[in-house]
Amino acid sequence: MKPVKVGICGLGTVGGGTFNVLQRNAEEIARRAGRGIEVAQIAMRSPNPNCQITGTPITADVFEVASNPEIDIVIELIGGYTIARDLVLKAIDNGKHVVTANKALIAVHGNEIFARARDKGVIVAFEAAVAGGIPVIKAIREGLSANRINWLAGIINGTGNFILTEMREKGRAFPDVLAEAQALGYAEADPTFDVEGIDAAHKLTILASIAFGIPLQFEKAYTEGITQLTTADVNYAEALGYRIKHLGVARSTAAGIELRVHPTLIPSDRLIANVNGVMNAVMVNGDAAGSTLYYGAGAGMEPTASSVVADLVDVVRAMTSDPENRVPHLAFQPDSLSSHPILPIEACESAYYLRIQAKDHPGVLAQVASILSERGINIESIMQKEAEEQDGLVPMILLTHRVIEQNINDAIVALEDLQDVVGNVVRIRVEQLN
Repeated sequence: MKPVKVGICGLGTVGGGTFNVLQRNAEEIARRAGRGIEVAQIAMRSPNPNCQITGTPITADVFEVASNPEIDIVIELIGGYTIARDLVLKAIDNGKHVVTANKALIAVHGNEIFARARDKGVIVAFEAAVAGGIPVIKAIREGLSANRINWLAGIINGTGNFILTEMREKGRAFPDVLAEAQALGYAEADPTFDVEGIDAAHKLTILASIAFGIPLQFEKAYTEGITQLTTADVNYAEALGYRIKHLGVARSTAAGIELRVHPTLIPSDRLIANVNGVMNAVMVNGDAAGSTLYYGAGAGMEPTASSVVADLVDVVRAMTSDPENRVPHLAFQPDSLSSHPILPIEACESAYYLRIQAKDHPGVLAQVASILSERGINIESIMQKEAEEQDGLVPMILLTHRVIEQNINDAIVALEDLQDVVGNVVRIRVEQLN
């Protein structure tokens, strides 16, 4: 069969990796896909010195690729929300399949894009949008298709994981590690998307939709960053037998779907608690398979390119199959998506780590315990650090049993109202991930 012709839009880190993998492994890829895959056009703003693109048609206009009648598949690797959306919709309207690594695009505009793709009978593939080189979307959508997914939890932002790893292993402060992450290229000059959990929330939104068969609802995801964490919190967690990770959690409950990204204490003996540096991991719990863990490089030139090219192979295979029997974009048939609601964070249930700065006076612990007890919050363990007094206050570390977040919020307000004996209260959620 004649080769499938693709157009690459964006020849940056991932685009360059995709081009190089397609060239280097052309024969192997053709054997897997059943026919050759040829890069017929590249849209880019500036050359990539790591790519030898001599002989490949070049344009500065991404929409020229979407309109090129010779192109069968458009690979969108330019990132962002606006131009990328317009490019993808134009490609779909022109009857072209699309492969993208753009998690923000899928999380925010995916419902619209998938509906348009169904109308036009084309595929939009997006494995590379979540966790780089880890094929977690395929694992949930296909490998675990026999399961009712109970919950999933992921370390899905390498920048945040690098920062927390350095804070734990070397006792470094957050601002110091963030500056190094920026110097190493792990974090952007504006690191907001990484350290405030927005990037992870994009990815979690996609995973939750595939796991639970619900529409993409990024605007309902709860996000909380790691900028307020201190080395003291990291050390206290370690002393209690936990590690702090910036975790994305999606859980199906009778009341609705929990969709949340925040710092989380995880028991230190769990595999996912030992994922360090810039690596990613996603843990998925299904009713039949139990808990499974997917680990690997969450970013980078060739790891992400691996997922892009894998999607290309899937699309090429599907181009010769019955369109009615393709794997649905969000795993479930479009008319079978559930309206199960996304829960507000106040309705989610978790155990909690509380660091309470309090005066070391008789009766203070009793006051604290009384406030928690009145709100149905049971204490699992307490640790006090009298030697670490600051401004007349010492840290009191508490671990609670599982409770609705609204109760914890009410308790924190009541504790901070005790201004004569209590200073600020730091809260971090705890997940056992059994």
